[in-house]
Amino acid sequence: MEAVKTPTRQDIRKTKPDQLKAFLSSVGEKPFRAKQIQEWLWKKSAASFDDMTNLSVKTRALLKEHFAINPVQEYQKQVSADHTIKSMFRLHDGHMVEGVLIPTDSRMTACVSSQVGCSLSCKFCATGYMDRKRNLDAAEIYDQVVLISQQAEKHYQIPLSNIVYMGMGEPLLNYASVLQSIEHITSPEGLNMSPKRITVSTAGIAKMIRKLGDDQVKFNLALSLHAANDKKRNQIMPINESNTLEALKDALQYFYSKTGNKITFEYIVFYNFNDTLEDARELWQFTKQVPGKVNIIEYNPISEANFVNTEADRLEQFARYLEDKGVTVNIRRSRGKDIDAACGQLAIKNKG
Repeated sequence: MEAVKTPTRQDIRKTKPDQLKAFLSSVGEKPFRAKQIQEWLWKKSAASFDDMTNLSVKTRALLKEHFAINPVQEYQKQVSADHTIKSMFRLHDGHMVEGVLIPTDSRMTACVSSQVGCSLSCKFCATGYMDRKRNLDAAEIYDQVVLISQQAEKHYQIPLSNIVYMGMGEPLLNYASVLQSIEHITSPEGLNMSPKRITVSTAGIAKMIRKLGDDQVKFNLALSLHAANDKKRNQIMPINESNTLEALKDALQYFYSKTGNKITFEYIVFYNFNDTLEDARELWQFTKQVPGKVNIIEYNPISEANFVNTEADRLEQFARYLEDKGVTVNIRRSRGKDIDAACGQLAIKNKG
């Protein structure tokens, strides 16, 4: 006798409110239940239909029969000596991504991933040496924020204050899901976080930066720059060959004209590569074309590359040159290096 195949249940978090209302009407339920279900999913972060206690047992059974919730689950966790927490998260199809809770004196920041792996192959980033398996959907990005927020409350009794899309993957190559996730995170019907506390970091996809401007987004934008001339940037970031500095400059100016949001320029100062005063001058020339600030980021070594941090005195001269030109400069010290949780170190190395 041939086995009867169980129909695949639809992911309820990919179901639009109107579709959910139509389903509820078709099974004799009141359409207003859709709003209650949406509230459980996005405001209360329910991972199971059984959590939806203001719905009848019958309604919950119907939902279980026709829909699935595919929550992201914490698979592994490491705590750094500096209290940074790196988590390996398991997706419903078995893929893994990493996310990080970064506690400092002034903020609790969640660093989340937007793709399984990455396709951009930046030479200094561990994720860039992985293949891109797939994009995350909006709910999978949202779930990372919820799980990291729970860690902040559990371990440090401090609520999450900031979110950075700086984990695995290029957010602007997963544009729709990233923006949908931010909508759920910032909406009063969701987690109700301020978009001004969210930063999306890109390696530089000019046409998508322009689209952010057209969509008049409220969150912050950071550009991983790391070199301010095309020849050097091509060497470490192949994406620059199709998204030149000139194209990026035009896109950033367009973005700023549409949103009024200043840009954060991220710059790792590598020894004997991009750490001279001439490099600093090129950086100033590029960044002065659109309002923003420069975050100088410490390089975090990875086994796949042989870059080295610049020396302290060269870093100081580099930063001072920019400051003398009126540039706002922050020198960011990395956290979580001892557990490979720092910027550029995220990669799935171990599943057991």
